[in-house]
Formats: sequence, structure tokens, C-alpha cells
Amino acid sequence: MTCPQFISNLEGLNNGADFPKDLLKALYSAIKTEKLQWTIDEDELRKSFSELADSHSDSASRTMKRINSCGNPVLSASQPASTLTYKQGFLVRKVHADPDGKRTPRGKRGWKSFYAVLKGLILYLQKGEYRPDKQLSDEDLKNAVSIHHSLAMKAADYSKRPHVFYLRTADWRVFLFQAQDADQMQSWITRINTVAAIFSSSPFPAAIGSQKKFSRPLLPASSTKLSQEEQVQSHEARFRATSAELAELCSYPPERKVKGRELEEYRQRNEYLEFEKLTWYVHAMLLRAKLRCGEEDLARFESRLFEGPEAEDNGLQRAQSSPTLPHDPSQGGATGQGKRSEGQRHSYRQAVKQ
Repeated sequence: MTCPQFISNLEGLNNGADFPKDLLKALYSAIKTEKLQWTIDEDELRKSFSELADSHSDSASRTMKRINSCGNPVLSASQPASTLTYKQGFLVRKVHADPDGKRTPRGKRGWKSFYAVLKGLILYLQKGEYRPDKQLSDEDLKNAVSIHHSLAMKAADYSKRPHVFYLRTADWRVFLFQAQDADQMQSWITRINTVAAIFSSSPFPAAIGSQKKFSRPLLPASSTKLSQEEQVQSHEARFRATSAELAELCSYPPERKVKGRELEEYRQRNEYLEFEKLTWYVHAMLLRAKLRCGEEDLARFESRLFEGPEAEDNGLQRAQSSPTLPHDPSQGGATGQGKRSEGQRHSYRQAVKQ
């Protein structure tokens, strides 16, 4: 990575402003002089953490209490006053998976009612009804969800409650949301996906190092500086690149004798690429439809998208895969790759309107 690329990757991350270039150049030079350590033996790392915890348990406890009291560190900063509110209404939420897709402990999965406010790239979940003059509480900030690079889709495989949709975020958390009716579910799905498509920034270039373990790339939470036409071109380029990477991965499947970590690495990479391919496709499709429609008001865009003749012209009938969670053998329901693939084939319009 060159120095200009390093500086470009950090644009807008200083509370919306840029870091001083002299500071970034000095930091880049320092990293070049004394290279960062990428690969650490896992046993050595666990031992170091254990020793650190034993010697600094009191200090660590106080530090964690301070961090937890701040709520959500990513969303604690207030948005500009000019940030638009794109949708609001009542939703019932269930936390289904924690960061990195780890299954949420059973005691923390319960359904809770919130008044949801989609403001910019943040979905605020408040206990009481929204008032513009009301200051957000620490609890509101803790419950808030950033929707950058996220994807919402109808939970077609969830039958316990009606009008439920999935929301998978950039850090692979998964939420289930229940809307008041089918129309509201459709509206929330489309509004979240459209806002994410308009404002999500391009991913950072992949880091180069000796670490072999697969890890998903960092996705910036700041809003893009691209125009909507440039943004849709970026989404389409990402879709093509991800499709090519997925095709290359699938052309070299692991041998049957491969087990353990190597097989898990392949599974994680394949699942990630499949989901990213779908996300870029949906974002590009919606944003391209919005540009063709020429409508800035998202409510009117939704109406034309699903009720007018534009629905046929905007490519909403093309087949695509709906996002699902990795199959959990402990859960009931359909098993096997064949059934999973069959259930995934929906057009965007079908997934939202069924």
C-alpha cells in the first residue's frame, strides 16, 4: 500500500473530517520502518492474555466498566443535524446472531418492542415514540444499529411470527424484525436496502500479510463521497469482482480428505463471498432503479418500484438468492444443501412481497 492510498483510506474518519496529512505521513513512515506483526501463535496469544488478565484484573475490570457505560462506541457520536430521517415506526426486534455470525445466547434472543427511526445510516431503536426535540438516551445509543453495507430480506423460513424480515449488518450480526403488516415489512426492507445502497462507502483494500486465517475485510461506516451514478457503478464493479472471486473459489473445492480448520476456512470464505455477491447485486439493482425512476423521495420511489410499470423495467424479476443464516443442525426444519438452495431462489420483488 502506498502512502497516498494509506491517506485515502482514512479520509473522513476523524469525526467526519480528515486527519492531518503530516500526521498520516509520519505514521505511514513509522509503520514502514518498524513493520507490524501479523502472525501470532494462538497458544502464545492465549497465554499472553491469561497472564495479562491475572496481573491486571482490577484495572481491566474498571476499563471494561467505562467502555460498557458508554453504550455502543461506534454509534455514540451524534449525527449532523442535517441528517435526514428516512422512515420511522414500530418494530419488534429479536437478536439472532452476534458479531461474526456467532449464535446469540438463548437468554438474550427475546423479542422486544421499539419505536424505530432510520436516520442516515443508523437505525435507532427507542423505547418511547420518537420526538425530534428528545435527546437520545444511553440505552437508545446502545440499541442503535448501523446499516452500512447491510442487507434486509424477508425471513421466508421463519414461521413463528408473521411479517418478519432479517437484517444482516456489516459485522455479520443478524436481527429479526417484525413489522405491523406485510406492507410495512416490505417498506422497511426496501428503505433499509436503498439507504444502504446510496450511502455505504467502498470497502478498504484488502490488507496484505502472512496471516493465513480468513477474516472479512473492514467495511467503513462513514458515508460515501461518490455521486449516485458513481456509486451504482462502484456497486456493479464490486458485484463483478465478487462473482469472479467466488467462481474461482468454487473451481478449486477442498479435497474430500480435508477436514478441520482448512475446511472451515473454505466454508467461511464461500459463505462470505455468496452473501457479498448478493448484497452488491441488490444494492446495485435498487440504486440503478432509483436513478432510472428519477425520484429522490424514497416513499414515492417505493410506490413506483412495486406498483407501477417500472417494477418490470427495473430488473426486479431476475432470479437471485435470498440471504439465510448458516444451517444450524440443532434447529429443526429443512436440511441439506439441495433444500437450502431451492428455498433461496427468490427475486427481490418476490422476497419482499410474498
